[in-house]
Amino acid sequence: MKNKRAVIVMALAILFGLAAVVMASRWLLTQPAANAGRIVVAAVDIDIGQRLTPEMFKLVEWPAHSVPKGAFDDPKKINGRVLRTSILLGEPLSEAKLAPAGTLGGLSALITEGKRAITVRVNDVIGVAGFALPGNYVDIIVSTETVAPAQPEPGAPRQQSISKIVLERILVLAVAQEVNRDETKPRVVNAVTLEVTPEQAEMLDLARSVGKLSLALRNQVDPAAGQTLGATKQNLLPAATPTLRPVAMPVPAPRPRVQAPRPAPQRDCVKVINGLHASQECF
Repeated sequence: MKNKRAVIVMALAILFGLAAVVMASRWLLTQPAANAGRIVVAAVDIDIGQRLTPEMFKLVEWPAHSVPKGAFDDPKKINGRVLRTSILLGEPLSEAKLAPAGTLGGLSALITEGKRAITVRVNDVIGVAGFALPGNYVDIIVSTETVAPAQPEPGAPRQQSISKIVLERILVLAVAQEVNRDETKPRVVNAVTLEVTPEQAEMLDLARSVGKLSLALRNQVDPAAGQTLGATKQNLLPAATPTLRPVAMPVPAPRPRVQAPRPAPQRDCVKVINGLHASQECF
């Protein structure tokens, strides 16, 4: 009887001990760490250019030694701000991902200070088969006719076709009305919006009025400039150098051989004097 009572007491002690451990571990997990802070992260996926509200974010515990630079600790501080880049669920929000305060939503929030946005008409060929997506860099090629000089050289054509890269490493801000930079699937559209400087905007506007534009997609991390002179018909299709065939020279007819007259055989001659007459006798 005493052994049975002791076993029950031990079982109850073990049960209460386990319950105490479980409750203590849960309480410790709910308590913030001494070296942790609370920062704002996205509660949903948010697209680029969208105006923010506090309901789109939440506060989470974050290790104090790895808090992102410019992170926020209160969702109310970002009310009305505009995103410059898309963020995903659980991603921390920082000042670098926001447009300047007071910026309206939409494409204008994506334009870098001091630059402009200009739209050019494209098709499936000019638009690199739809691979020129927001966030990519392209080169602008114009195909036009050169202006003849005031005093052209004799025989030179008055005009000649030329294709030349006029602008390099131009950022694609949007295709059609889409500015989302998270897509990788090509999209064939009829217009592409580019980010350029004011001087580049003038060049681009002139280029599309004097010739046909094409886009050349380039590597994202390649800043090297392409030094080209442009392609013309002369250097695209150089004139072939005619090959000189050997000409058979007429063989002159052999001249008839003229035999030299044989010298007369040498003869011995004697001069004969007969009175007043003299004669010569040879033999």
